[in-house]
Amino acid sequence: QVRLVESGGGSVRTGGSLRLSCTASGYTTYMAWFRQAPGKEREGVAAIATADGSPFYADSAKGRFTIARNSAQRTMYLQMNNLKPEDTGMYFCAADHREGHLLSQSAYYAWGQGTQVTVSS
Repeated sequence: QVRLVESGGGSVRTGGSLRLSCTASGYTTYMAWFRQAPGKEREGVAAIATADGSPFYADSAKGRFTIARNSAQRTMYLQMNNLKPEDTGMYFCAADHREGHLLSQSAYYAWGQGTQVTVSS
């Protein structure tokens, strides 16, 4: 099973930026970022095809977040700009996509431990 290690979370003020990283131990066709705010369900933020870097974004991420990957290093990044308090939550890296929508958590079989992002006003 693919193992994932995330890094890069932290605390920023509204309008700030953070860059998350996730490194996979093995090959995976797609990687994705999900987030979960307290008391809410986990939601997909962005996904990327590791072969050609094709990105997919949730509406909440379009225009502010950029997903990228370094295939040789099996690493995925999420650059988050113009952060808002509603972006606060635990961010999880996902991989080992089997079937289903790229921003659906049920489609992924490998998960990282999560990294906390806190945006204060």
